[in-house]
Amino acid sequence: MSEKATHTSDIKTLIKNNIRNYSMFIMLILILIIFAPLTNGNNWSPRNFTNIFFQYSYVLILAIGMVMVIIVQGIDLSVGSVCAFIGALTAMIYNTGVGIPVTLLAALIMGAAVGAYQGAWVAYAKLPAFIVTLSGMLLFRGLTYIVTRVNPISLKDTGYSLLATGILDEVLGVKKIGPYFPMALIVAVFLLILFFLAEFIGRRKKITNGFDVTPLPFFIFKLVMVSILLLGLADRFARFRGLPIVALILGITVFIFHFILNNTVLGRYIYAVGGNPRSAKLSGINSELVTFIVFCFMGTMTGLAAVVSTGYMNSALPQAGQLFELDAIAACYIGGVSAGGGIGSVVGVIVGGFVMSSINNGMSLMNLGTHYQYVVRALILLLAVFFDVYTRRKAGLG
Repeated sequence: MSEKATHTSDIKTLIKNNIRNYSMFIMLILILIIFAPLTNGNNWSPRNFTNIFFQYSYVLILAIGMVMVIIVQGIDLSVGSVCAFIGALTAMIYNTGVGIPVTLLAALIMGAAVGAYQGAWVAYAKLPAFIVTLSGMLLFRGLTYIVTRVNPISLKDTGYSLLATGILDEVLGVKKIGPYFPMALIVAVFLLILFFLAEFIGRRKKITNGFDVTPLPFFIFKLVMVSILLLGLADRFARFRGLPIVALILGITVFIFHFILNNTVLGRYIYAVGGNPRSAKLSGINSELVTFIVFCFMGTMTGLAAVVSTGYMNSALPQAGQLFELDAIAACYIGGVSAGGGIGSVVGVIVGGFVMSSINNGMSLMNLGTHYQYVVRALILLLAVFFDVYTRRKAGLG
């Protein structure tokens, strides 16, 4: 009887210690189920899933950068203004006829430069990230108005929007096989193989080096849930037009930064700096350089998001990027990132972004006004942070 009670207690402890990492998967499924009868099942349609990616992909891209900033106990309030600024400049660059590869490269370089500018103030001048990025929000919004002269910049053709709204099957000329366009399923399987390899290699290295790892049942549960989400998305894409190019870009970006955070020295340093900056410094970690690099990553992701959001609108608008930072930050906190730093994952924030986009999309399908959507998003953000603080207190972390 005592052994059985101990076993039950162990299970409860495992669930309690890992609820933060897996609650967002359950939340996403529940949201999709709840909205199904409210939207007559339209939220499950293949067309709608593709439209969600077209409309909200910028949130997921920004969240990938934002998760690292929040892990090191920072914040970036400037991403919306920077998106508008870089979007305007890249629209001008594209209109000169250089093509989308050069335009994309220019956006990434400009984004990294902005990240370096703000990262230098935060890391080396020791200014609070909140103040630096609030200043950046005002600065780059003003520069956007100056560059655009408060007028939209139209794109000379639809080539710029290819990354945001293009379909890989159509670009490659791949024909439909039965009910499916095949590229989505092919790419999903390939990404899953890479993800599984990265997860198992990372887990084995942690065990070898004596680090704590997620209990095996929860580790397997995460792999199963990610597989279901990825293959489910691939099925939705394959049944409509095929794989959106922006979804492929997002998948590659997720893999790169997931690998960096979980399988590199830099990733361990990022978590160490966020978990306890003083201890990280005393152990020989260059915390200033780590913070600087993280802001450079954030800037690069902002540059990519600028191209995607501008391509989706098919023009550079001076008022673009409004509340982008709210969506990205909310996606992070819903996805399990800790407000206290040191905790978070790329996969988690992607799921958090899906939660936000699914809620917004469901409310749009129900024809609820934008003002109601703002209220719901604000409450979700507040509850996500409350959940983080509550679980940290229960675990004795603060």
